[in-house]
Amino acid sequence: MSRVAIIDYQMGNLRSVQKGFERVGVAAEIVADPRQIGPADKIVLPGVGAFGDAIAELRRRDFVPLIRDAVAANQPFLGICLGLQMLFDVGYEGGEHEGLGILRGKVQRFDLPHEFKVPHMGWNKGRILQPAPVLSETAQDTFFYFVHSYYVAPEDRNIVAIEADYGGPFCAAVWKDNLFATQFHPEKSQADGLKLLKNFAALPVAAAV
Repeated sequence: MSRVAIIDYQMGNLRSVQKGFERVGVAAEIVADPRQIGPADKIVLPGVGAFGDAIAELRRRDFVPLIRDAVAANQPFLGICLGLQMLFDVGYEGGEHEGLGILRGKVQRFDLPHEFKVPHMGWNKGRILQPAPVLSETAQDTFFYFVHSYYVAPEDRNIVAIEADYGGPFCAAVWKDNLFATQFHPEKSQADGLKLLKNFAALPVAAAV
């Protein structure tokens, strides 16, 4: 039987994400040991903090092979905020840091006119570009909650599922096969964010597309 496993690498807003799942009737488990995550599990990679430190901690705890293998094996996978950014090739927060390389592209800081505050914090509407399964029944221009100074720039524009605007358009979510990841925080995005978590938990394990 599948379960939702939230990766604990000491840098995520773990309890907040777990409570979000609980609010939609899903028992999600926080897991600190990669050996406790099985091939039937749905995996969540949350994240709050610095890109370089987070990647280093994932490597130290031996989560990197598990994440890569799970995505390759078509296990449902959800990245949140920093958990989205680390899926890409490289991040430039406090230097240059190699990411997981699961998706092609880079993570760069907002470079905006002075009237735009960085970090970008608060509610912003998203324009749905790709009808990912986790967005079932999500209306166009739904507002989601963001807290970030960096954003992802995918090489392949076809994986952008949601686009938002802050001094210009940026990628707010990606979708590719079994993998979905958001720059916004669904666990903090009230009913629409919780609906996304519920839809993720309901994905079939064998194929999330």
